[in-house]
Amino acid sequence: MLSNITDTIEKFVVTFPAGMGDVNSYLIKGKNGYTVIDTGINHREAIENWQKFLDSGAVIEKVVLTHTHEDHLGLARWFQETHGIPIVVSKLGYEQMEIRKQLTYEKMNHLITKYGGPKIPKNFKDDKTIYDFVPDEFFEKNQMIQLGDELFEAIWTPGHAYDHFCFYNKEQKVMIVGDHILKDISPVIGLWNGEEQNPLVEYFQSLELIKEYQSDIALPGHGDVIEEFEERVSEISRNHQHRLEQVVDIIKTDYKNASEICHEIYGTLNVIIQLSSFMATVTRLLYLESLGKVERKEVDGVNTFRALSST
Repeated sequence: MLSNITDTIEKFVVTFPAGMGDVNSYLIKGKNGYTVIDTGINHREAIENWQKFLDSGAVIEKVVLTHTHEDHLGLARWFQETHGIPIVVSKLGYEQMEIRKQLTYEKMNHLITKYGGPKIPKNFKDDKTIYDFVPDEFFEKNQMIQLGDELFEAIWTPGHAYDHFCFYNKEQKVMIVGDHILKDISPVIGLWNGEEQNPLVEYFQSLELIKEYQSDIALPGHGDVIEEFEERVSEISRNHQHRLEQVVDIIKTDYKNASEICHEIYGTLNVIIQLSSFMATVTRLLYLESLGKVERKEVDGVNTFRALSST
């Protein structure tokens, strides 16, 4: 069930038939048992995977979360309530949990349709019960926290999620990057709390920050291990710039909404991927607007955008 990454870190891929289909959980060895980084989604298949692991005699000391999106936090409450395992979350993460508990289907739909997107299917709802618990411990940015028997620095990297943290061990030059950096795809930067914000500017700042940490190996929340870390960070930044240029080019002459722009870039997609791509398009438009490169006009209650001539 485990694959070895280093002498003290193993990877456990938690699979489930939803979202991206799996999450990388990292198990860091310690004298009191494993520290688990992220849990997977609240789904029967994921629970069965973890239960088999625990039934094998493995001991888990605690669970630490990189961020509180449902595929990383989803089984934290189950670990705590069913097995008495402590859950460790950032203070920002706990604030986000409280926000997500209050997020309504109507609020999210209003945000999406305001940018021309399709309504979320009624059966496509967050399971808010996963946020309904109090973590056992909290950490803050730049705090040194113990994972296994080693100390890691908690680095705040907002963008993909406002409460996203990476964990860095300077001696081993190991970085646990969650969804901040992925090897083969760019993390989606969206408005998952239903509020109009500018997370892409935060993401670019976080990319620059993370490059300051020399890492021989980076452990992402999905996909394969990243060995050329600085190069991959730069590549993701270039990919975002390319998409921004695409957006500007599409709206050089006409006002278009985010759904129309998204379709021109990505084509026809299934509903889950379509929502992620749509969200990425919205945040690019808001970022470009903050730079003065596009302007918006409301048409029949829908925000449309056109590139300014100076661009």
